[in-house]
Amino acid sequence: MTGVDFERARTPEAKRARQQAILAAAARLATADGVREVTASAVADEVGMHKSAMLRYFETREDIFLQLAADAWGEWSAAVRAELEALAARAVTSVTSVTSATSANAATAGRREQDQAAQDTAAVLAHSLVSRPLFCDLLAHTPLNLERNVSLERVKAFKTRALAGVAEVGAALCTVTPLRLDQARSVVATATSMAGAMWQMAAPSTNLRAFYESEPELAHAVVDVEPALTDIISALITGYAARSTWPAPN
Repeated sequence: MTGVDFERARTPEAKRARQQAILAAAARLATADGVREVTASAVADEVGMHKSAMLRYFETREDIFLQLAADAWGEWSAAVRAELEALAARAVTSVTSVTSATSANAATAGRREQDQAAQDTAAVLAHSLVSRPLFCDLLAHTPLNLERNVSLERVKAFKTRALAGVAEVGAALCTVTPLRLDQARSVVATATSMAGAMWQMAAPSTNLRAFYESEPELAHAVVDVEPALTDIISALITGYAARSTWPAPN
């Protein structure tokens, strides 16, 4: 709790500052305890406001976390696109070495390069997600409950930003894979959905995770998210690449 007793914001700038303070407080609590455990009252206490005063700035608790999810989509999109751009630059050198190989070895070398490119791309996507624990947590909670207790206007604003992120990262994927844009967008949608689901299954830093690890017969329930997610994304990219010459669906 900040210990600050806020008066009602009177200017647009003050209102934005108050909203950012609320979002920062919610993010701190969710990072420490998980989105599921954070109540509106806890956020109000953390920021130093009465709950009724806090709800002048956001419709509901879910509205706060939906805004955090929208912001997280934008931050992740920008960061992973920069990583994919760097990967594309490295791939140019690799392609040059393959094209200079003898014709007898070129096909084999090309297949190896394509498989490695799929693995490298998958690793970038998986690491970019797993290194953002709060984003992974929010990805799971968004369709389950965060979109359920807000106005349709708020849902539309969130969906617009999330879909823009899918489109942006999908376009970047097309620079490092032979995928069509519709396939690349499906990879992004699957990767983010799986990251959210697997993060919940992994239950990191919880008593449940410790319990799984202490019981040999439950060892299969311990999920190591990053390598598992990398394998799924890599398989999806490889499969789509094999179909990349098929016509795009109408």
